[in-house]
Amino acid sequence: MNVKNKLTEYMRPLLLGAMFLGTAAHADVQPLNRVVAIVDNDVIMQTQLDARVQEVQRTIAKRGGEVPPANVLTQQVLDRLILENIQLQMGERAGIRISDEELNQAMATVAQRNGMTMDQFRDALAKDGLSFNDARDQISREMIISRVRQRRVAERIQVTEQEVKNFLASDLGKMQLSEEFHLANIVIPIQEDASSNALQAAERRAQDIYQQARQGGDFAKLAIANSASDTALDGGDMGWRKAAQLPPPFDSMISAMSVGDVTEPIRTPGGFIILKVLEKRGGEAAAVRDEVNVRHILIKPSEIRTDAEAKVLAERLYQRIQAGEDFAELAKNFSEDPGSALNGGSLNWIDPNALVPEFREVMNNTASGEVSKPFKSQFGWHVLQVMGRRATDSSEQMREQQALNLLRNRKYDEELQTWLRQIRDEAYVEIKL
Repeated sequence: MNVKNKLTEYMRPLLLGAMFLGTAAHADVQPLNRVVAIVDNDVIMQTQLDARVQEVQRTIAKRGGEVPPANVLTQQVLDRLILENIQLQMGERAGIRISDEELNQAMATVAQRNGMTMDQFRDALAKDGLSFNDARDQISREMIISRVRQRRVAERIQVTEQEVKNFLASDLGKMQLSEEFHLANIVIPIQEDASSNALQAAERRAQDIYQQARQGGDFAKLAIANSASDTALDGGDMGWRKAAQLPPPFDSMISAMSVGDVTEPIRTPGGFIILKVLEKRGGEAAAVRDEVNVRHILIKPSEIRTDAEAKVLAERLYQRIQAGEDFAELAKNFSEDPGSALNGGSLNWIDPNALVPEFREVMNNTASGEVSKPFKSQFGWHVLQVMGRRATDSSEQMREQQALNLLRNRKYDEELQTWLRQIRDEAYVEIKL
């Protein structure tokens, strides 16, 4: 896998749904020949479309797949560009900005994950035809879209305590640690107000694609040519999932499937979905896990406080802590995390994997008893203190946290597809192609 593909693979967790952003999306304006689409207050140009099509063609070719006909691929790529453009405009209207410090940190992490120094990383990007600045722009766009989704989708997902208990008591809940599945999907969309004829046409199309896949057709090519999923241009690749992360009835079907099996089309609110099992892996969860006792102070940007002002306040609080003031009292008075502020900012003993990447990375690099310098996550500016670390046996609390995460991911996947369709329907889009 080349570095360009590794960039996309690394950024997948930030997107909670596997999206592929090419290097030309929302790029600086070049001398262009024509507009191919008007999207709300922005446009997509022919050169952007051509560059993305070429990028996808190269990616498919490197996998050894067969490239779909040009007209099919062009339409699919244009649909993805439109959807990305809508989300980037939403981020701009919401004032979402990625600081140089955040980008530098992200680039350093990508280089580290690829086992390279920054100089080696720059050289590897150049060999793949991608400049360092282009890579920064790509990651910046991905982070913006991730934060838009976090605000508009993830924050409205609620999982109740009773849902967690019911899940753990179910047969499916008991199986949650047994296997993981590497999956790909194809989504044939249907509109909310679709007529009976439109529904029948979509079902016939889904059945035709299913028969092609079942008879040995290239699933990735079928996804690229037909799917409305956010993962279409990546051959429908959804990454690794547990059965419990899939919405019914896929959650109960998938465990009985073998590698290479394809599900019949299943009707969902967003359309007809077909899944293919690409790989399986299983194993028991580790009996021991690491936990960190951590507390923090969160300062959020708002309508009356800019991001820069939030950073300044976080820095002042850090200086006051360094000068000897009580962390817990400052957290009670200033922190804007309602779940921890009244407890002096304490998150208690927590699994690092339950935290967002930015918070987890700083926490992991902070020694016990030390206070971190202010840093930024998608929620705002933090100052944290590590109170202690321990290795602990798997417990009921751990099982509940795992169940909570699985249920939240399941709801997120369902809600994301519905939301993407909604924002596409609500946007003003005029195709000039």
